[in-house]
Amino acid sequence: MAAGHSWQFTPSEVTFLSLLDLSAAFDTVDYDILIDRLYHSFGFRDQVLLWITSFITGHTQRVRVGSQYSTYSEVHYGVSQWSVLGPILFLLYTADVLLIAARHGVGAHSYADDTQLYIHTTADNCEAVFPRLVSCIEDIGLWISSNRLKLNAEKMQFTGLGTRYQLAKIDGSNLLVNGSAVDLLAFVP
Repeated sequence: MAAGHSWQFTPSEVTFLSLLDLSAAFDTVDYDILIDRLYHSFGFRDQVLLWITSFITGHTQRVRVGSQYSTYSEVHYGVSQWSVLGPILFLLYTADVLLIAARHGVGAHSYADDTQLYIHTTADNCEAVFPRLVSCIEDIGLWISSNRLKLNAEKMQFTGLGTRYQLAKIDGSNLLVNGSAVDLLAFVP
């Protein structure tokens, strides 16, 4: 799924790319939120909604330590990453991330729980555009936490793409994420 700008840039532009990582993403999908979203956002109704509800709910689990077992507990969160339907349900659960990116004018691509955010600009406009990418990530982070998911900030990555000449024009000390400068030039070959 994609939102925002196309993945094309000219030699006079640079592209800022951020790779987002979610912790235990498939395991934390909230069934109530998912079913509500399928109904209200995607128009799933009647038998189809009942089938999906039946697929994700009614599961139990228990823990084994040595030869001892715990009692069974009902599972209220998570879709199977290894099923055919699980990744599709996860993408529907997180579809608002692409809408948030589009509102910020930031391009986005998602594949299962991996999301790439990107924005194109000229090298002399980086200081004005980069905060838009950071603001987009902050808004996505708020949405993620309010939907029982967790953004793994330690694994988030930033890079700059473009010609060596264009990237050399960027003053990375003025590109800040959480108060720290982003060293985009470390990626220049």
